[in-house]
Amino acid sequence: MPDRQVSPTQVYVIGPSSTGKTTLCNAVAKSVGLSTRCYITEVARQVMRSKGYTRADVGTIEMQRAIMLAQLEKEANAFARARWGNNEGLILSDRSGIDPIVYAIMTAKGEGEARQKEDMLANIPAFQMALRRYKDAIFLLLNPVEEWLVDDGVRNLDNHERCIKVFRQVLDKFGIKYQEMGAETKRIEDRVRLLEERILLAQRPHVSQTPATRPRVSKSTSACYPDTEGHRPVTNSGREMRP
Repeated sequence: MPDRQVSPTQVYVIGPSSTGKTTLCNAVAKSVGLSTRCYITEVARQVMRSKGYTRADVGTIEMQRAIMLAQLEKEANAFARARWGNNEGLILSDRSGIDPIVYAIMTAKGEGEARQKEDMLANIPAFQMALRRYKDAIFLLLNPVEEWLVDDGVRNLDNHERCIKVFRQVLDKFGIKYQEMGAETKRIEDRVRLLEERILLAQRPHVSQTPATRPRVSKSTSACYPDTEGHRPVTNSGREMRP
């Protein structure tokens, strides 16, 4: 029987630097046995290394555009791979195409420049296509945990609260639903469990969950299968991730 086309579950973990995004993504990917083909690791550092950008370039539209295009290309490729299978596909991404817009706004010199940069990035055709996927995706916005804040060598640590505010504004503007997690949920086990439960709700909205249940990953040969190689109400999703 030929594979049928399915709509993969997409998960994007976003937020300011040093909020535990990569730690959470790595833990979830390991827990569900997600293939590296459908796990998008942080793109920004890869782009910076390959193109010679430094932290001094974070405010340039060229750097943020390069990061966005690289991120969106990986998302599109993962989506295409996960879309064909006999079970649900799963895509997990450490950051999203929203992030470059946020940092372009954050580093702008005034509201006029911020709007100009936002428009330049938001009007990229690949981003407009991604927005269609984002409307059905799970977005988890991680809030700062004070004792976790360290210099990552890429972005400044200043204004984490403003960064969160800009993330919310951009997500709201594009009509993207999201949930938030922060200092109220510090244990990685709790974070993984809550995100896995959210994935299960997306994959099996009418099936009750049990402690032993894990999100399903497609085992189709063309999909994503295992290789052998903040305490604040959610602004627009109506749910808050809490233990």
